[in-house]
Amino acid sequence: MSERIVADMWFDPICPWAWITSRWLLEVERVRDVDIRFHVMSLSVLNEGRDLPEEYQALMKTGWGPVRVCIAAEQRYGTGALRNLYTAFGTRIHLRSEQLTRELFTAALADAGLDPELADAADDPEFDGALRTSHEAGMRPVGTDVGTPVIQAPGPDGTPVAFFGPVVTPAPRGEAAGRLWDGVLLVAGTPGFFEIKRTREVGPIFD
Repeated sequence: MSERIVADMWFDPICPWAWITSRWLLEVERVRDVDIRFHVMSLSVLNEGRDLPEEYQALMKTGWGPVRVCIAAEQRYGTGALRNLYTAFGTRIHLRSEQLTRELFTAALADAGLDPELADAADDPEFDGALRTSHEAGMRPVGTDVGTPVIQAPGPDGTPVAFFGPVVTPAPRGEAAGRLWDGVLLVAGTPGFFEIKRTREVGPIFD
């Protein structure tokens, strides 16, 4: 019987592509001997000082709230709490199209069985040090010219590999999810392999 491995994903709750990837990873858990751990990165941190369109700058300003709440929850309850909290955030943000307000934060915390008062962290820069540390842990192995999702996992020979993506929509299910996992690890574990890409012709599909 194969020993289960641990793979780590870094997410920002506001990214729809990361959300789809996370749902794929949960499906991978069902068909492969893999356990997924979730960690926080921040598009707001990643894009600091960059020349961005005005609309995206506004999103980055708002984006500090949910990642601070995630860090506060992790500090209170441990990293394992991020799994249910991310699901609660993603359901409300991406499936229900709710706005990034305190009401959303308190509701998502309650959905995850966590203290709703942790929503206070959304406006508290005290959590930014830990946020940056978590962000750096995810981004250091892949560089700063990518966003989220970032995944770190043992490669085919057990050597750790880190990569951005996969960007896929909708999330594959069943054995299709497992085959994608196998293929992603294979290419990511190939020495000297850096990129494979094609034009994205559809938006996020949350089915």
